[in-house]
Amino acid sequence: MLALGAASFTAAPGASAVSSTSDVAEAWQKDPVYVDPAASDQLSDSQADALAQKIEDADKPVFVAVLPQDFPRQDIFQKLRTETGVTGVYAVRLGDGFDARADRSVLTGNAVTNLVSLVRGQDANTQLNEFVDEAIAQARGDAPRSWSGGPVGEGVSVGTLAGVGVVIVAGGVGAYAVIRRKKRRHEEAQREALRKLSVVVDEDITAFGEELDRLDFHPAEPGADDAMRADYEHALDAYEKAKSYMAAAAHPEDVRAVTQALEDGRFSLALLAARREGRPLPERRAPCFFDPRHGPSVQDATWAPPGGARREVPVCAADAARLADGQDPMVRTVDTDAGERRPYWEAGPAYGPWAGGYFGGGILPGLLIGTMLGGMMTGPAYAADYGYGYGDAGGGYEGGDQSGADFDPGDFGGGFGGGGDFGGGGDFGGGNF
Repeated sequence: MLALGAASFTAAPGASAVSSTSDVAEAWQKDPVYVDPAASDQLSDSQADALAQKIEDADKPVFVAVLPQDFPRQDIFQKLRTETGVTGVYAVRLGDGFDARADRSVLTGNAVTNLVSLVRGQDANTQLNEFVDEAIAQARGDAPRSWSGGPVGEGVSVGTLAGVGVVIVAGGVGAYAVIRRKKRRHEEAQREALRKLSVVVDEDITAFGEELDRLDFHPAEPGADDAMRADYEHALDAYEKAKSYMAAAAHPEDVRAVTQALEDGRFSLALLAARREGRPLPERRAPCFFDPRHGPSVQDATWAPPGGARREVPVCAADAARLADGQDPMVRTVDTDAGERRPYWEAGPAYGPWAGGYFGGGILPGLLIGTMLGGMMTGPAYAADYGYGYGDAGGGYEGGDQSGADFDPGDFGGGFGGGGDFGGGGDFGGGNF
């Protein structure tokens, strides 16, 4: 992409002139980073240019503004989104505070909230770069065309095109050979990834089968009713489906259907247990984050990976108690290439489909921010190898479109509140996309 440089004005640090949201939106038409002249001490020109280049190179609709403390903050995100008219991620550093919002089709509310929490309290350059690094990895869609400076190929001569054509023809045979080699390597990597996954998935299937064997329920026992029998049959069907899906798996992404079936079966057992004990039926919740074999979660708990930011994760009752007592949870570990056992989120990209089946692709990036797996799962390269659906918010979004004010105001509602922070990040209408 054509580097245009971050939009800013020459002004002494702390200058009193404050721009408006219209000024910011106008500057964003040409560049993804805007630094208000009254906030020029927060981010230097060279730092702003480097940040803008990073966003442009990623071709993602991510907008950044650095504004002074006295910038009007009432409905700031909604105003910026309306006047800019582009679906995207909007990040604002206002004084020493920081917050962000996003269109739900670009980045989920949970992901935005976790990203904001991850970078709070840092200096402007570190904060904005870390936020942008994560945002461009997870955001859907493309950057506005106006950042590129015009249609690709404008001004290219016929002679140049003809020369390029000759080179393409001359190199065709060699290129085909390279593609074949890459395809073979890709297929070998896929087979190896599936081999690793099969060990973990077979453990999961076996564990679920053992749960069924230990179950002291018989459809004809006294007190059994049709609802109980349906739950039991559903669990048995899920077990058979999981075995069948795994036997037919040809690629790593096929494993996702297996763990979806196991998750479904365990929830059926939870329903059966509640009916037999006369308890209220449990709500449908994600499995325990630390080990899906623990069964459906019962609550969300705050947890952080070593060196990472804190986030809310679904946990079973046993792990909730351990965390409350200051103990480590019982984490699912798997074998790595280094020959050691590591938590699944630190064991490599192949475990994404396995986790995606349990938790649903859309919530995983928010849960896994700052981990090896979380950093890998949201990029196009990962999708090519392990399947789509991680962190997306529904199909059909093209991204970066000039959509005027035709958007959901609920995504961008609120402002920065009365203090240095802007209300906790996330979506713009209450944390639910």
